[in-house]
Amino acid sequence: MTLEMVQESELLEGFDATIAHNQRIEPRDWMPEGYRKTLIRQIAQHAHSEIIGMQPEGNWITSSPSLRRKAILLAKVQDEAGHGMYLYSAAETLGVDRAELTERLLSGAQKYSSIFNYPTLTYADMGTIGWLVDGAAICNQVPLCRSSYGPYGRAMIRVCKEESFHQRQGFELLMTMMRGTEEQRAMVQESVNRWWWPSLMMFGPPDDDSPNTAQSMAWGIKRHTNDELRQRFVDMSVPQAEVLGVTLPDPDLRWNAERESHDFGAPDWSELMDVIKGNGLCNAERIANRRKAHEDGAWVREAATAFALKNAKESVA
Repeated sequence: MTLEMVQESELLEGFDATIAHNQRIEPRDWMPEGYRKTLIRQIAQHAHSEIIGMQPEGNWITSSPSLRRKAILLAKVQDEAGHGMYLYSAAETLGVDRAELTERLLSGAQKYSSIFNYPTLTYADMGTIGWLVDGAAICNQVPLCRSSYGPYGRAMIRVCKEESFHQRQGFELLMTMMRGTEEQRAMVQESVNRWWWPSLMMFGPPDDDSPNTAQSMAWGIKRHTNDELRQRFVDMSVPQAEVLGVTLPDPDLRWNAERESHDFGAPDWSELMDVIKGNGLCNAERIANRRKAHEDGAWVREAATAFALKNAKESVA
């Protein structure tokens, strides 16, 4: 065994001990290459999802029914942009540049959440996304506040606080509409029918078909499996749906007294795989819009770089 192999073995032993004691790995700490790559993949996908996720709701800002609703939606979309920036910054601590991550997204080498490849057809979708989509995100992301990688966990604290506000705002909008006209109530129910199953898919494929879950949990990046988080989301959503007065579109949904949780039907996993492969209703549109925004913003990045270089030269002089 070479000296280099001995040193790496000792470093790995120290890394494993840190994980075993539920302590944090920081950017300057040694980490296995697989751990670093897994984090880059997960954090980048999360960051891309926040940025792409601005599009479905951003389309409705100018069509909001009141100034108050417009201000709320505008603030929410702005929050999502901020979340993307926090997460790109966390990814950069792993030695990757956000420009490189953006290129990977635009080339299709990296993904974003499948949920954002569904269209927002009515204004009720603004409430349903807040209630169900952000609700699913909260279930997924709160445990990430305890992620073993320090910058990721700390970024998630701020993100989760704001996502909780988004979820409450969405529920309040739906509650308001359910107290309105029969047409408004029907619009809410139709929206819930479309978004329920894609929301369940947000947690990823079943555990048996999720190749990355076991290692991510062993490293402390994830704290719960996909199916555990999905179950938690269903149990949380059922009583909220009863308060709203909407019906969740699952004939198999029922309380299981023995498990003290709800039984529910399986989503169409073939649909999820199809969307992930780029064949969703809005995949091409979302990436085209992101590419155009990136290209249109090139002059801003160039100007900022030139300004930074000028200031650097002046400080040296």
